[in-house]
Amino acid sequence: MEERNEWMVKELEQLFEQVGFDEKALIKAAQTVILEQDKRIWQMEGELDGTLWSPKNWYD
Repeated sequence: MEERNEWMVKELEQLFEQVGFDEKALIKAAQTVILEQDKRIWQMEGELDGTLWSPKNWYD
């Protein structure tokens, strides 16, 4: 996980303990979005690396 995203998730966890039910739902949704974005960025980086290093694309 990216350092910036890790920091945001930890901050949201601390805030989670201090708020009411409605805010907790919003915080959990925000954490889910952050983690999903991090996962998708990691997947896209892997796809890009795989595409760049694929021998079938070297001679186009």
